[in-house]
Amino acid sequence: MTPVSINVNGKVRKAHVEPRTLLVHFLREQLNLTGTHVGCDTSQCGACTVLIDGRSAKACTIFAVQAEGSEIVTIEGLAKDGQLHPLQNGFWEEHGLQCGYCTPGMIMSGVNLLSENPSPSEKEIREGISGNFCRCTGYQHIVNAVQNAAGRR
Repeated sequence: MTPVSINVNGKVRKAHVEPRTLLVHFLREQLNLTGTHVGCDTSQCGACTVLIDGRSAKACTIFAVQAEGSEIVTIEGLAKDGQLHPLQNGFWEEHGLQCGYCTPGMIMSGVNLLSENPSPSEKEIREGISGNFCRCTGYQHIVNAVQNAAGRR
C-alpha cells in the first residue's frame, strides 16, 4: 500500500492505496464520490472526467498515486454555498441530459472549456466535449447548455 495525499473538492484527503488503483476507483470507492462514473473501462467515453489542477482529465487513465499532491475537482465540488455552477444550471435549463450517465463528465469537460474560452462558438463547444460520449441527447441540448453557461459568466 502506498500513501497518497490529494486535495479533493477543497479538502485534503489522505489514504493508503494499491499502486494500481485508478483515480476513478479511489474517488468512488474510498472517498464515496460516486458522481464520477465508470462508463467504458477503455478511456473512450469520458464519463469519469474530473479536473486535475484545473484541467480536465479522464480519471480512468490515471493512477491515484499519480495524483499525489494534485488538486482534484469532481462534479460534487462544483456547487458553491448551495448554488449550482453556471454549467450545472445550463444543463438544467437547456435539458442537457436524459439518462444522466455522461452528464458529470460532460459538465467537467465543459467547465474546462469555459475556463479556457469563456465565449466559445458552437464548433468550439463540440470540439471541447468531443472526448465525451452521450448516447441519449444527440448533443444539441448539451451545446445549448454550454452556451447558456457562457452567457452567465
